[in-house]
Amino acid sequence: MAEAELDRRIMAVRRFNRFYTGKIGVLREGVYRSPFSLTEVRVLYELAHRDGLTATALARELGIDQGYLSRILRGFGRRGYVDKRRSASDGRQSHLALTLAGRRAFAPLNRRSHEEVGALVGALRPADQQKLVQAMDTIERLLGGQRTGERAVQAVVLRPHRPGDMGWVIERHAQFYHQEYGWDESFEALVADIAARFIRDFDARRERCWIAERDGARVGSVLLVAKSKTVAKLRLLLVDPSARGLGIGRRLVEECIRFARQTGYRTLTLWTNDILHAARRIYEEAGFRLIHSERHRSFGRDLVGETWELKL
Repeated sequence: MAEAELDRRIMAVRRFNRFYTGKIGVLREGVYRSPFSLTEVRVLYELAHRDGLTATALARELGIDQGYLSRILRGFGRRGYVDKRRSASDGRQSHLALTLAGRRAFAPLNRRSHEEVGALVGALRPADQQKLVQAMDTIERLLGGQRTGERAVQAVVLRPHRPGDMGWVIERHAQFYHQEYGWDESFEALVADIAARFIRDFDARRERCWIAERDGARVGSVLLVAKSKTVAKLRLLLVDPSARGLGIGRRLVEECIRFARQTGYRTLTLWTNDILHAARRIYEEAGFRLIHSERHRSFGRDLVGETWELKL
């Protein structure tokens, strides 16, 4: 490649960097109208979304100096935002976790970030929104190398529902459970009823739907609905077989748990069946406990229904 052409492309990338950092407000002194710097917000974000991180791993993930990170963590510690727990496997390491105060400090930052990006993306037509996401995915793929392991998981986008999504949720549930377990049309009717009630009675302050997308295609879903003032219910968790092994189901459940805690629910409950081994494993790893099971005849099959709970 001619040197002049390479210089032109370098300038194009730098121009885009200047445009985008200004567009998303990276250069503001207080990110999301807060007293926190961008790096501090990133640290809070990682601790809110990942369990068992050590300071060494966090510094490596964020690409920042360990001394700088130590100063940030000490500051968070003085404010009561971060808790350190000695690793059982390596006494030289401590696992970091946000305290309740830390999660409360992070919640408005997360909400404002969502609102600001929502305003930015929401101004575009749906077709242009999709082009934007695909273009960003292309940048990440080209600059980040082959997407494997965690990078492949990060390439999956979790977004709120929009018109047409519930039709897909109903159709894919009916197809998947018929193909995998032989369930009949009565299961499709149940899913359609749950989806219809979610749309009709949707409370944006206390309920959510997440749709998982990979390369622009829907590959997963989950709902969190209000059961009472203090109890929320996780419903319609699904990961398409084409996207198995990427941790999508775990991410969807984690989003439900995180939102339920931020919203003030005290208990998260769900109903499933004992033959759904992959889902049950996700629930158990997330901290849910089986509290009740009973045999029933539903969807053309003899099944064992189970109720699971997570105290928040």
